[in-house]
Amino acid sequence: MTLLALASAGLVTGCGGSDTPASAASGRGADPAPTPSAAASGTDRPDGSPAGSTAAAPAAPTRVSVPSLGISSELMPLGLNEDGTVEVPPADRGMTAGWYTGRPVPGAPGPAVIIGHNATRHGPAVFKDLKDIREGARITVRNAAGANAHFRVTGTETVSKEEFPTQKVYGSTAERALRLVTCDGAFDAEGHPVDNLIVYAVRS
Repeated sequence: MTLLALASAGLVTGCGGSDTPASAASGRGADPAPTPSAAASGTDRPDGSPAGSTAAAPAAPTRVSVPSLGISSELMPLGLNEDGTVEVPPADRGMTAGWYTGRPVPGAPGPAVIIGHNATRHGPAVFKDLKDIREGARITVRNAAGANAHFRVTGTETVSKEEFPTQKVYGSTAERALRLVTCDGAFDAEGHPVDNLIVYAVRS
């Protein structure tokens, strides 16, 4: 599975996007990305509130669950590496998904993004069954304050990493949206999946 940032859009794609892929099994991302504040479409806070806002920062998400698929995972924060690439869950924590901190917290206005492996060199991973999710399925994200945000799946999309829909996944929206992103499809000559699976959901 490969995760990388798209410098052209200043955002992150899960399991790869366009440009040069990199191996998530090695624990690195690929391609430079701007700071999370630059990726937040003119705002400085992960929840989308304006710079200078006195509102308290929202509680970080700690767990995601998809009951219909038997998925229940802790969430690790995913930011940027020192070289500007996107952090990814390490291969030895393949059963743990991550929340990209450069986007809103799940439940806040805007597109929250959770990314995870479907497999690593250690075997099947947290999103191995995500391809089986159906429209209308429920997703719950719990935060550090113990509150749950509930989402309803509105659709899925499998796309080539070379044609990742960056704006559609990470672009500004008034909806309280959630995207789950993992790998999908056949493998290339280096053993990397060539597609991304994207799950779109809205708060219910």
